[in-house]
Amino acid sequence: MSQARPTEPITIRTTKETVDGIDALAAATDRSRNYIVNQALRQYLETNAWQVERIEEGLAAAREGRVRPAADVLAGIAAKHGWSR
Repeated sequence: MSQARPTEPITIRTTKETVDGIDALAAATDRSRNYIVNQALRQYLETNAWQVERIEEGLAAAREGRVRPAADVLAGIAAKHGWSR
């Protein structure tokens, strides 16, 4: 039998419109308000952690001199999409 992870309560303040949106999504998906908010927080944290990691990788690459001129990058994008420059 798996054990549930311990939880800790938090309190936030948000607009009525945001709460209404949470409640509407909870009703439409037959989930609780708590579930919807936890999912949103988890997704936000995962997305931002991913983004911070990519930024740190980019900065490390730049420090090591592994960069391409912007004009080359833009030309590659244009060529990939068939855009003329």
